[in-house]
Amino acid sequence: MMAIEFNTIDDFNLEGKTVLVRVDINSPVDPNSGTILDDTRMKLHSETLKELSEKGAKVVVLAHQSRPGKKDFTTLEQHSNVLSKNLGIDVKYVDSIFSHEAKKSIKSLKNHEILLLENVRFFSEESIKKSADEQSKSLLPRNLAPLVDIFVNDAFAAAHRSQPSLVGFAPLVPSAAGRLMEKELKIIQNALDNVKKPCVFVLGGMKADDSIDVMENVLKNGTADYVLTSGLVANIVLLASGIDIGKINKKFIKDRDYCYLVKKSKKLLKKFGSKIVYPKDVAIENGNKEREDISIENIPNFPIFDIGIESIKEYAKIIRSAKTIFANGPAGVFEDPKFAMGTEDLLNAIASSDGFSIIGGGHIAAATMAMGFEDDVSHVSSGGGACINLLSGKKLAAVEALKESAKKMNE
Repeated sequence: MMAIEFNTIDDFNLEGKTVLVRVDINSPVDPNSGTILDDTRMKLHSETLKELSEKGAKVVVLAHQSRPGKKDFTTLEQHSNVLSKNLGIDVKYVDSIFSHEAKKSIKSLKNHEILLLENVRFFSEESIKKSADEQSKSLLPRNLAPLVDIFVNDAFAAAHRSQPSLVGFAPLVPSAAGRLMEKELKIIQNALDNVKKPCVFVLGGMKADDSIDVMENVLKNGTADYVLTSGLVANIVLLASGIDIGKINKKFIKDRDYCYLVKKSKKLLKKFGSKIVYPKDVAIENGNKEREDISIENIPNFPIFDIGIESIKEYAKIIRSAKTIFANGPAGVFEDPKFAMGTEDLLNAIASSDGFSIIGGGHIAAATMAMGFEDDVSHVSSGGGACINLLSGKKLAAVEALKESAKKMNE
C-alpha cells in the first residue's frame, strides 16, 4: 500500500470547525442558457462535502468554472443549486470570493452548513504560477486563511496546478486531502508501485507531449511491457520510425510545435524497440468523406482520424493478455461515428480484460462513460492532467503542499 505522507479528514476533529474545501466542479455548461449539462464532478465530491457537514463542520467551498475568455466562464450560482440536489443539503452561495459580504457569510455559518464562494478564477492572481510559499502571500489565502481552521484539498483533477487556491492555504493552516483526492492517489500510486505483469500502456489523444513523457518514464523504469500508441501520439511515432504519414499530417505536428517529440520518439524506438507498438494501418477520411483503412506503407495526403482495423485487432489481443492496463487519450476522433471504432474497440478490450485497468481522465474518461464501459474498468480517474503527471513520474504541486503541511504539524 502507498505510504500516506499527508493528512486526511480522519486526522481532524471537525465539530464546530470552519473548513475550507477546494473542489473541482468545473462542468460542461450550455453557453446560451447557462445550464449545467453534466454533474459528474459534483457527484464525485459529494462524499467529502457530505462527510464534513455530517461531522459538524462549517463548510466553505472554493471552486472554479472554466477560465477567462471561454464561453462557459461563468458564476457558480447554478453549481450551488446542483450541489444542493446532489447532497440533499441546502448549499448557500455568495457571489464574491473574499469581499466583506463573503467574509460575513463565512463568519455567520453554523455547524453542518455549506457555503459556496464565487468562481475563484474571477480572481486574476489565480492564473499566476508560483511556489506554495509564494502563493500563500497572495490576496486569496491572506484574506481567507484567518477565517478558517482547516483546509481540505479534494481537487485531484487540478492537483498538478500551482495556483493560490490549490497550494496557497497549506502553508498557513492545517491541511488535509479530501476523500476523492485520497482515493485517486491511493489507487493510481498503488497500481504503479505494485504493477502486475504484463503491463500495457495505451497512449493516444492530442496531448502528445504528456503521453510521450509517460512513455519515456514507464519504459525507463520498467513498469511497461508494451506501449500501444494511437491518435497524434501514433502519428509522431510513425514519423519517427520513417513512415511517410503525408504532408497534411506532418504539417499538423509541425504547427503544434511537436517536431522535438519526433526526435525524442526516435531515441525511444532505438532503445526500446518492439515495446513501443505503432499502428499497422490507419483510418483516413477520403475524398468522399468516408472512412478508409489504409496500410501505413501507403498513407495518402489525407488527415489520419483513427487507427485501422488490423491495428485494432493487434492492440486488443495485447490488452486482453495484460494484467495491468493504463489508458490515456482516445484512439481517434471518437466524436465522429466513422472514427469511433478504434476508441470503442480498445475500451471494449480493456473492459473485458481480467487485468486491473485505470482510465486516465479527460477525453478517454468521457469516451468510457459515453460508451457505457465505466462499470467494467477498475478505475476511471477524475483528472486527466493530474493522472498523466503521476504516470510520467512528475510531482503534483497540490499534493506536495499537503505533504509539507503534514510535516509541519508533526514537527
